[in-house]
Amino acid sequence: MKYARHLMLTALVAFACGATGCFQPPRNMPNDTVIGFDGRNAVAPDCDSLTRASLLTDAGLRRPSMQWGCATYTNLAAQLARPADIVAPQTLGPANGATAASAMRRYETGHVTPLDTSSSRESK
Repeated sequence: MKYARHLMLTALVAFACGATGCFQPPRNMPNDTVIGFDGRNAVAPDCDSLTRASLLTDAGLRRPSMQWGCATYTNLAAQLARPADIVAPQTLGPANGATAASAMRRYETGHVTPLDTSSSRESK
């Protein structure tokens, strides 16, 4: 009986998530394409263009609209090391499988290379 109830609850949750679209971002929400490139620098988005009306009410009063993603994408534009990657991203170079396997082997056996104390410090 418990198994059937658990199975039914799992099926109901899976259907509800699929029906409401909780695995997909809401429609018309901004993404990283709002960051521009002027040929030299990354250009932060115009926050007024990101304004979305709130669908929520509080005691019958509409809540103010929000500029979804404005701070996130403005900060991301400021942090880009190579802004030209917005328009033409570089391809990922080949990986060195032997180096990666060696690092994993050292990690699994407890022989991790210690941090260089002249340029980094241990977290506490």
